[in-house]
Amino acid sequence: QVQLVESGGGLVQAGGSLRLSCAASGRTFSNYAMGWFRQAPGKEREFVAAISGSGGSTYYADSVKGRFTISRDNAKNTVDLQMNSLKPEDTAVYYCAAVHTFYSGTVYYKRREYDYWGQGTQVTVSS
Repeated sequence: QVQLVESGGGLVQAGGSLRLSCAASGRTFSNYAMGWFRQAPGKEREFVAAISGSGGSTYYADSVKGRFTISRDNAKNTVDLQMNSLKPEDTAVYYCAAVHTFYSGTVYYKRREYDYWGQGTQVTVSS
């Protein structure tokens, strides 16, 4: 079992920045690929960014590419999402997710591939 707890959400003006963090507890963190997803009101949960277990590979949704950066610290069992140039359409609840993998360089971007989820943190971007 892996427990995930997100933090860092809040209210920010358009063009501003926020940094989300996800703390993981449980098994060997580097054996888990990690991802961030988000869900806006009335919409399905969508992929945002993913990082491999080793941290050497990342993948982003087109809507956030160039603005968001995912990173991880396997010594601290954390994965972060740095969000810059925020837009009102980035408003959503952001979820951290984990999937166990034997492939340290593989990233996963499909919601159904993830086994563990955090409780979510609200990000609101005002115009």
